[in-house]
Amino acid sequence: MVPLVPQFPRLLGASAADTAWIVTATLLTAAVATPVVGRLADMVGKRRMMFFCLVMLIAGSVVAALAGSLVPLIVGRALQGLSTGLIPLGISLMRDELPPERLGSATALMSASLGVGGALGLPLAALVAQAADWHVLFWAAGGLGVVVLVLVVALVPESAQRAGGRFDAVGALGLAVALVCLLLAVSKGSSWGWGSPTTVGLVVTAVVVALAWGAWELRAPQPLVDLRVSARRQVLLTNLASVVFGFSMFAMSLVYPQLLQLPASTGYGLGQSILVAGLVLAPGGLCMMVMSPVSARISAASGPRTTLMVGAVVVAAGYGIGAAFHGSVWELVVSSVVIACGIGLAYGAMPSLIMAAVPVAQTAAANSLNNLMRSLGTSFASAIAGVLLASLVSAAGVPTEAAFVLVMLLGAAAAVVALVIMAFVPRRPAADASASPVPNPIPERADTAPIPTAAAPVLVRGVVRRGGAPATGATVTVVSDAAAQLGRATAGADGRYAVVATGRGRPYLLVVRADGASHAEHLGGQGPLLRDLDLERPAPAPRSPAPVA
Repeated sequence: MVPLVPQFPRLLGASAADTAWIVTATLLTAAVATPVVGRLADMVGKRRMMFFCLVMLIAGSVVAALAGSLVPLIVGRALQGLSTGLIPLGISLMRDELPPERLGSATALMSASLGVGGALGLPLAALVAQAADWHVLFWAAGGLGVVVLVLVVALVPESAQRAGGRFDAVGALGLAVALVCLLLAVSKGSSWGWGSPTTVGLVVTAVVVALAWGAWELRAPQPLVDLRVSARRQVLLTNLASVVFGFSMFAMSLVYPQLLQLPASTGYGLGQSILVAGLVLAPGGLCMMVMSPVSARISAASGPRTTLMVGAVVVAAGYGIGAAFHGSVWELVVSSVVIACGIGLAYGAMPSLIMAAVPVAQTAAANSLNNLMRSLGTSFASAIAGVLLASLVSAAGVPTEAAFVLVMLLGAAAAVVALVIMAFVPRRPAADASASPVPNPIPERADTAPIPTAAAPVLVRGVVRRGGAPATGATVTVVSDAAAQLGRATAGADGRYAVVATGRGRPYLLVVRADGASHAEHLGGQGPLLRDLDLERPAPAPRSPAPVA
C-alpha cells in the first residue's frame, strides 16, 4: 500500500487522515493476531492455524478488491493483517518436521522472505498503480493466497507437537489493549500531536495495562506469553535486537523512495517516478533471499549470535554509504543492496537464536513474539522518521537533505545498538547443544530412531504401539508426584513421541491414551528417559530406568 497512500484521498474521496487507516488497520490487527495465533498454534496445531491465516488473507483481499469506498477497504486491510502470523508459524513447523542439518538454512530462507516480499511488493504495487486499477493488487493477493492454501493442504504436514491446555483469554485481551493503545499513539501521534491528551492518554493506558498484563501472565498457569521463558537472556536480548533491526529495515523504505521522487530542482532530489523508486529497492529483496544460505552457513560454523552481529555491521555500513553518497540512483541502489544483505543475515539468525532457547512446545508462540518485536521496530521507525522529515523542511515545504541524512544515520545507529545488544548473548549457550539428536543406547530400528530434542529438557521419549503397530496420534502425558502436568506430546505417524518439560517437578507417572485405550506407568530418574509402550500389554512394575543421556 505504500506507493498508493498519497493517492487514496483522491481515489476514495476521503481525507488524508482517514485514508491513513488503510495502513494503520493492518498494523493493529497484525500486532494483536501474531502472538495469539502463535499460542493457539502450539495448542491446537501449527498447520491448522496456517489455514486460518491464509483464509483471512484471502477473505481480506476479496473484501478490499470489491471495495469502492473507504470503510470496506479498511475492513479488508484489517482482515489481511490477521494473516501476518503465517511466517513464524512456518518457521515453527520446520523445527518440528525437518532434521537438524536442514533446519538452519530452511528457517533462514523463510525468515528472510519477510523482507523479500516487501522489497518486491513496492515496485509491483507501483507498476500496478501506474498501469492498472488499484483493485488489481487485492485480486492478485487473493489469488496468490488461494495458491498457497492449496499447496499447504497438499504438501505441509501437521506437527505432532501439542502444548495442550486452555487458552489465556484474559492475557490475550490485555495484550491486545496494550498493543493497540501503544501503536495508535505511535502511528497517529504526529497528526494528533505528541502532547495531545489523546496521544498521552493512549501511552499511559498502554503502560498501565502492560504492567497489569505482565502481573497476570506471571501468575497464570498457562499464560499466553511465558514471561519467564521470554526473560531468558538469549530470548530477551534477541527480541530487543529485533526491535532495533525492524527500525533499520523500515528506515530505508521510508527515506529512499522519497529521496528518489523529489524534484531535481531541490538540489538533492533525483526526480524519478514512483516505479523507479520501487525498482531501486527490488534488488535488495533478492539479496535477502541470496543471503539466507550464507546466514545459515555462518550460524553453523560460528553460531547465530555471530551471524546477527555480522548482519548489524553490514547494515550500519550500508546506511553509512547512503548518508555519504546519495546523489545518483546507482549510489542508492548500492546502499540499499548492502543494507538488505545485512538484514538478510540478521533475519536468518533470529529464529535460530529464539528456538535454541525455548521449549519445543512454545516454538510458535516464541517465534510470533519475535516477529511482533520486528513489527514494533518498523512502527517506531515510521513515527520517528515521519517526525524528522516533517519538522526539517525547506522553504518549499519538502524535507531537507539533512533530514534524510539524519534518518539514515539513525538507521546505522540502530544497527550498532543491535550489535552491542548481541555482544551480551553467550557465544555458545548450553541450549544450542540440545538441538542435536540424543544418543540412543539401544540398537536403532526404523521405529525407534533418535528424536531431536528441544531447548527444554526432554522428560521421556520412545515409541507408542498398539498390538505391535504404531499408535498414531496417541496422547502422552507426564505427571509429577504433586499431580501436576509436566509435559504433553502426541505420537507421530510412526508412533514416536518426545515429551518436553513445560512445568516443574519430578516425573512420576506416564499416561498414554489412544482410541479409547489408556495405559499408565511409573517414571523415575531424571530425563531424558527412554520408554517404548504397547497399549495392549500390561504396565510393568514401578522402576527407575537410567537416563538415556
